[in-house]
Amino acid sequence: STPRTLSSMASLVAYDDSDSEAEAEPAGSLNAMGPVKDTSGVARPPGQDFASGTLDVPTKPGSCRDPGGRRLPLAWLGRSDRGSCPSQRLQWPGKEPQVTFPTKEPSRSSLWTSHVPASHMPLAAARFKQVKLFRDFSKSSFRAQSESETIGKNGSSLQKKKCEDGVVPYTPKRLRQLPALRPETGKANEAEPQGRPSGRAPAPLCVAPRVSEFIQPYLNSHYKETTVPQKVLFYLRGHRGPVNSVQWCPVLSQSHMLLSTSMDKTFKVWNAVDSGYCLQTYSLHTEAVRAARWSPCGRRILSGGFDFALHLTDLETGTQLFSGRSDFRITTLKFHPKDHNIFLCGGFSSEMKAWDIRTSKVMRSYKATIQQTLDILFLREGSEFLSSTDASTRDSADRTIIAWDFRTSAKISNQIFHERFTCPSLALHPREPVFLAQTNGNYLALFSTVWPYRMSRRRRYEGHKVEGYSVGCECSPGGDLLVTGSADGRVLMYSFRTASRACTLQGHTQACVGTTYHPVLPSVLATCSWGGDVKIWH
Repeated sequence: STPRTLSSMASLVAYDDSDSEAEAEPAGSLNAMGPVKDTSGVARPPGQDFASGTLDVPTKPGSCRDPGGRRLPLAWLGRSDRGSCPSQRLQWPGKEPQVTFPTKEPSRSSLWTSHVPASHMPLAAARFKQVKLFRDFSKSSFRAQSESETIGKNGSSLQKKKCEDGVVPYTPKRLRQLPALRPETGKANEAEPQGRPSGRAPAPLCVAPRVSEFIQPYLNSHYKETTVPQKVLFYLRGHRGPVNSVQWCPVLSQSHMLLSTSMDKTFKVWNAVDSGYCLQTYSLHTEAVRAARWSPCGRRILSGGFDFALHLTDLETGTQLFSGRSDFRITTLKFHPKDHNIFLCGGFSSEMKAWDIRTSKVMRSYKATIQQTLDILFLREGSEFLSSTDASTRDSADRTIIAWDFRTSAKISNQIFHERFTCPSLALHPREPVFLAQTNGNYLALFSTVWPYRMSRRRRYEGHKVEGYSVGCECSPGGDLLVTGSADGRVLMYSFRTASRACTLQGHTQACVGTTYHPVLPSVLATCSWGGDVKIWH
């Protein structure tokens, strides 16, 4: 390996196109008359600098020889085995490695026999693992990034593809003048549409077709009596703002997935049963995401926020099947229980609107003399629904909770709740013809779902604090327990029959605003708080 050999081999690679004009070679390419410019900006080890005219050859016998014992030419070094020849030093830095997630999660011991699964990694160890992973591929990603930046500065339009032997392929002049291509899509760069948040579109959610090993035994069995959870199974951290609500996937076979909405302009999907890991983060809104709901099929998510935007996201493809713009900031969304192509939308407005996903238009409006809709609850298989408002003055007894006819937009009853408290959330009992209303009077009120929707004077669930927060409430799948959050961070459970307190959990340091039972697994509970954390109890 002499300087004369190197210059002769380099002259074979760097040739000129006879049909094109003489042009300056881009930085980082081979030039027979001059040294090679390193575009990565990273120091090379000794023996790798072609400008010096020398090549560092390994001293191991037979490492650069063919099976016949002859010494290989310099051009063959790049095609030799990676582990036996210095081909790695002759190759150009590759693209940034893609981080792949395992399709099958490791087997674990029983979910209910231990406080924390054996494979569950502490938070500090998980962070250390992420930092170590970042350090492993930071060098190669820096080289690829610096190389792409240099190509862009020199006016090159096509991304240079590197061969296995480290030689840059020649690009004709007519191809260099084409519009620049995006590396991830292969399409020409276009102006970003206005009104959409900056950032890439969400990647498809890889939902495993298999059923969770913890949910499978409970799918075909009758739901047993709900027991009170005692321990924290997972502590889900990832949101940078208050978490408004949590909801399990309504499809029982896929109910290991948990949806969380936050004021940090995102909503996330978690595997909250098997691993506690975040499956996907969706950043489709430019303002806080106040409401998001699973579609009844379990493959889509409807979201609305303070940016007036509505999005229906397909989890399998990561695309938006429906996008609309409301006239007000959105605080609540509910799918119609029978026609899943219709949903109700309410927020900072005196009216609610029913949208049709197929036409992307508003099909019906419901107007009242109010300023904000706090929650919506469907009754009688979708023929009627209830709305709770922020009206709390002395003469507002006819506006706190209103019953509507869905088809005619007429008010059925407005004399339901006569006390001077707003109701931030409503919940339907799974078996009895009653519904619950969370009130700012620090108690849960019980109402009948049949006209005239009378309130029960005998049963009142007290002991928690609301204090202006949008604290949610819910019934257990069996209907024997009620759960609610509290402004002081506690999680309280009541007996539905006796209205006595069954359990109190010291859940969060800030206000607990969302609670929901798992639809299949007994005594599994998810809670969220104003501090931005989510906990899974069992």
